[in-house]
Amino acid sequence: MGNPFIIAIDQGTTGSRVFCFDDQGKVLSSAYREFTQHFPKPGWVEHDANEIWNGVRDLIGDALNKGGLNAKDAAGIGITNQRETSVIWDRATGEPIHNAIVWQCRRTASVCDQLKAAGNEDLIRRKTGLVIDAYFSGTKFAWILDQVSGARSRAEKGELAAGTIDSWLLYKLTGQHATDYTNASRTMLYNIETKEWDDELCKLLNVPKAILPEVKASRARYGVTRGGGALPEGVPVLAMIGDQQAALFGQLRVNPGQAKNTYGTGCFLLFNTGDQFLISKNGLLTTLACDAQGQVCYSLEGAVFIGGAVIQWLRDFMKFFGEAPESEQIIADIQDDQDEVVFVPAFAGLGAPYWDQQARGAIFGLTRDTDPARITRAALQSIALQSCDLVRAMEQDTGEKMDLLRVDGGASANNFLLQYQADILGTAVVRPGNVDTTALGSAYLAGMEAGIWPELSDLQELQSDRTRFEPKMDSGRRDHELKYWKKAVERVRGWVD
Repeated sequence: MGNPFIIAIDQGTTGSRVFCFDDQGKVLSSAYREFTQHFPKPGWVEHDANEIWNGVRDLIGDALNKGGLNAKDAAGIGITNQRETSVIWDRATGEPIHNAIVWQCRRTASVCDQLKAAGNEDLIRRKTGLVIDAYFSGTKFAWILDQVSGARSRAEKGELAAGTIDSWLLYKLTGQHATDYTNASRTMLYNIETKEWDDELCKLLNVPKAILPEVKASRARYGVTRGGGALPEGVPVLAMIGDQQAALFGQLRVNPGQAKNTYGTGCFLLFNTGDQFLISKNGLLTTLACDAQGQVCYSLEGAVFIGGAVIQWLRDFMKFFGEAPESEQIIADIQDDQDEVVFVPAFAGLGAPYWDQQARGAIFGLTRDTDPARITRAALQSIALQSCDLVRAMEQDTGEKMDLLRVDGGASANNFLLQYQADILGTAVVRPGNVDTTALGSAYLAGMEAGIWPELSDLQELQSDRTRFEPKMDSGRRDHELKYWKKAVERVRGWVD
């Protein structure tokens, strides 16, 4: 027997990662691959759930091989996932009945508009902490059931299973059908006060409870692997948690009043409120998160739909550069640091604090000398400006000034982005040594359940070095840039009739 380690599956929106962590919280090995994004219609986004599963299964083998690790020494598995992305599959065959509908997808916007017009906003807000939006899973489940022939009758008979990607991976690994509190709280079907699937909401959204998974704490024994691929039978799955709550736990922001912002495909600011179920007055969501022991607590959340994804768009569709990290290099030769080019990347509408499903992306302030570098700079600035909107809304809701912003996620490796974030907030920004805190959070929870780290104090000793960015922009320039940002946002709102 070798030393025990934790396998962390980090299943994201554009790619999947598998990490192996040792008992010091250090990465022994990792493996990554992107997968196909399907866009069947404008504003529609889908994933092939089987492609995701096959990729994760292969990545587990890759990570084990890279680290020279024996799967039998794995103390457990932690899963973290892109939230809200919705899958329905056949319980008998394990085959999806339709492509997964991604959290960014706008296909159910009209259904959400009908729910709002019928006066359901207060009901859903009071029970779920959410606004009515196509972002969440409930209307996606209903859409699949209505569009796939025979699906609704089969669902009523209990022949189908539904879930977010964590549930899908758990089913493929263990045969169990379950999810955790954090993912359940993102469906518009789960009552976050009573902690149960809500009959009234299931009826309202036309989703049979029979297809929904069992809900457990993020740190729990979910089942053991069935074998196949690189994993033998019997490896326990000990944690499941939505990616943003995983990052909150990975940063050990587990006490009321603590917050973090993650820069990934989107941007997500979470503020821990402990046992307080606060309803935002400034366009934020209330959602479930983890306390110091991996049990359920509440948090406020601000969600930006297009964060790092705007850089991928410049890479893949505009062909401005070959790799995302080059976005920092391409802007290095800009001679002046001031122009009025503003990029609002509302490709999937606007999330918090605006919640405008009909907004669309636009670039303003173009002149004859606007080149790819200046558009790239505006794109990077848009990530920070959207996050600034979240911070200000959070401060208004809580009545607390954020003295520093802890950050993580892949895009946070960009030093220009974080310096501009500090500048536009007028607040210090702190980045940890390991920015993959979504994977780290799920590993921490699984390791706690496995007994590797019995207490939070054991995890606090593992925290790595941090880089601090101090604000340098003068207040006049900051006000100028915020004025143009707000002007641009107003012009993209309600674009689609």
